[in-house]
This record gives sequence, structure tokens and C-alpha cells, in this order.
Amino acid sequence: MSEAVQSEVQNFIRETVTGHPVVLFMKGTAQFPQCGFSGRAIQVLKEIGVTKLVTFNVLEDPEVRQGIKDYANWPTIPQLYVKGEFIGGTDIMNEMHQNGELAQLLKDAGAIE
Repeated sequence: MSEAVQSEVQNFIRETVTGHPVVLFMKGTAQFPQCGFSGRAIQVLKEIGVTKLVTFNVLEDPEVRQGIKDYANWPTIPQLYVKGEFIGGTDIMNEMHQNGELAQLLKDAGAIE
């Protein structure tokens, strides 16, 4: 990937995660997750009642798929962002969901009506 493309991808990611209250970079879509971890991430967000969620299917764009790993310095997908801040992947989401932290974070972000 050229430096120009890499810079463009990083700008796209930054604008996406800061322009929406909740963003999930995942494999597949919310309706049709393409891996178990992405499916579980969507399930957690639905259980909490998130209504303002933007998802991005990294399988449709190899540059974003690599770029998101570089952006957060996190090797795996899915990746959850709330108010521009990287929260983590499925394991972290599960842990935060179990102790109530994730619901509070999402409520504070205005992602639950």
C-alpha cells in the first residue's frame, strides 16, 4: 500500500470513528456477520440496546482491513470505537458487558435511546 493510500485510509478511519457515536469495524455486516467474533460483538451491542451504530465491513476493503489494525495498533477485528475512542475487540466488549461498563459507556455516548 502506497503512503498516499495509507494516509487516505487513516483519514477515512479517523473521520468515521470521530463522526459517529459508535462504530464497529467488523467482518461482514450487522445482519450477516462473517465470523463468530463479529457476530458476538453485534449480539452484545443488540443486548445493550444500541440504536446509533455504524458498522464497516472490512472484507469489502483490504486497505481499511489493514489500516484499522494500524490505526488502533490492535491486530484483530472486530474493533469497537465509542466517541472516537478505541474500546477493544470482542473479549473486551464481553468483559465490559458483563460488569455493566459497556452499557454505561454507550449510554453516555448517546447510542442508546
